Amino acid sequence: MAESKNILYVQTSGIETPERLYSPLILAQTAKAMGLEATVYFLGLGLKNLVKGEAEKVKIGEFPTLKEVMKQSAEQGVKIMACQQSMQLFGGEIKAEDLIEEATIAGAATLNDLALDADAVLTF
Repeated sequence: MAESKNILYVQTSGIETPERLYSPLILAQTAKAMGLEATVYFLGLGLKNLVKGEAEKVKIGEFPTLKEVMKQSAEQGVKIMACQQSMQLFGGEIKAEDLIEEATIAGAATLNDLALDADAVLTF
């Protein structure tokens, strides 16, 4: 059986640029529908999208809230990862218990491994 292809989406944009937040999630959902593995890794300002209550504030056009899209993505098998070092970057302002339940905390080495194993990497 052929090994499935992997796509890594890296989200570095925060809630202050809402027009950049939907793309990696929609693309990851599309990848899953195509039979591909998809991971969205949130780091830097992107981590703030995963703080409980923040993604509910983002809604653009006819799309559901960003939180709803994240939940749909996770339900479809998209891996949603939060950068542990980015949590430290914010000086303890963001803790594990502050993150949405769909997020898995991962370190910098995990991001490097994901990038090395990915067939494609896209950043937002």
